[in-house]
Amino acid sequence: MQLLSISYCHKPLISQKYHFISAFLYLILGLAPAMGAELTLDTHLDNIPAYAQHRAPSHATEKILMDSLAAIRENRLDTALHDIETLIETHPEFRLAQLIYGDLLLSKGQSITNVGSRSNAPQDKVFGLREEARQRVKHHLRRPDPDTLPGYLIQPGKNVTHLVVVDISESRLYLFENHDEKRADKIHLRGDYYASVGKNGFPKQSEGDQKTPIGIYMTVDSIPAEDLPDRYGAGAFPVNYPNKWDNRLDRTGHGIWIHGVPSNTYSRPPHSSDGCIAIANEDLRLIKDVLAVPNIPVIIAEQIPWFERREIAARRNEFQAQFDRWRLDWESRDNTRYARHYSRDFRNETGNRASWLEHKRRVNAGKQYIQVGISTLRVLGYPGEPDTVEATFHQDYRSSNYDSRSGKRQYWRKEKDDDGDGSGKKSEVWRIVYEGAL
Repeated sequence: MQLLSISYCHKPLISQKYHFISAFLYLILGLAPAMGAELTLDTHLDNIPAYAQHRAPSHATEKILMDSLAAIRENRLDTALHDIETLIETHPEFRLAQLIYGDLLLSKGQSITNVGSRSNAPQDKVFGLREEARQRVKHHLRRPDPDTLPGYLIQPGKNVTHLVVVDISESRLYLFENHDEKRADKIHLRGDYYASVGKNGFPKQSEGDQKTPIGIYMTVDSIPAEDLPDRYGAGAFPVNYPNKWDNRLDRTGHGIWIHGVPSNTYSRPPHSSDGCIAIANEDLRLIKDVLAVPNIPVIIAEQIPWFERREIAARRNEFQAQFDRWRLDWESRDNTRYARHYSRDFRNETGNRASWLEHKRRVNAGKQYIQVGISTLRVLGYPGEPDTVEATFHQDYRSSNYDSRSGKRQYWRKEKDDDGDGSGKKSEVWRIVYEGAL
């Protein structure tokens, strides 16, 4: 996507009205103008989708910021100054707004060649604010098509009213509402919010590495602001890192939260936490009632893949067919058919594939019949693991000599499988790589 059309014409002087615009270019695109060149700007935004032009940011604060930056882009610096002053009156702690305000004032009397041009500005702080501005504007101009959803939302499941999806590459937290157990067209975006993550990136591997984990997690608690130091802001909502998949990969650490920011700032640079997800206190207050509910899925991804809803429905149907075959083959007590559903890489707390299947063979030998009922099935794509999903459900198990009801978690992975016709052609099949209790 071409954000700004630029042409250079070599002249001895630089037009004063473009000094701050060149700073804006540096801020958003990382581009510095050629020395001794005049910038002739076409501020038309090329190829911006219609939905991106008409969808407003999630709340008023970010809208004012985006309006002011748009005014800068269009050379309407007085309008930009007015918008930024309005924003600072409401949020004097908004450091990015203060930075832009200072540069706008400086531009009236001197050349501004970069954002944060004051000679005494701490460059490490300025760099973080530039990155925040770049992330906010990039998202504003490239907002996802409202007819698409994150590819992870295959089947949110019954009683899952909301889902959180975090896109680290976009510094964004999305909150979705779910109004139907299966239908993707009943999942709607409630809001999206600028978010900061671990200062050392991702994925989290060990205690103290200051990285944000990649995976599927669940909210487990709610800690009010009065019980926390000021640096956590308006509250904190821990998630269950490390999860079963993290344990499988020997990842360590704890204390991954969604929380607010200190009272003396509005937001933090994109990579500035110790591994948690930090959002503005204003935003956290908008969604804290949702986060306070236990077992809200929180999906943290490096970059969200957005799919049309029909594509997600097709993937759900494909997986559901394989899942149903697993259940029927278990009920059949045919150990060979049952075993085909388990990957050679299967491993859980009790052992590997061989020990698991031997245990099932011994148990099934004493049964005259098995019936397996499934309810509240939830299927979510697992970020960072290609063609892997997490399935959770309640299992109603009945047999000739034992009945039980329990929660179960499985991780399934799509694997290559020989068609067995001698052609050497490989098909793809879903297989279980982990199975255990919820």
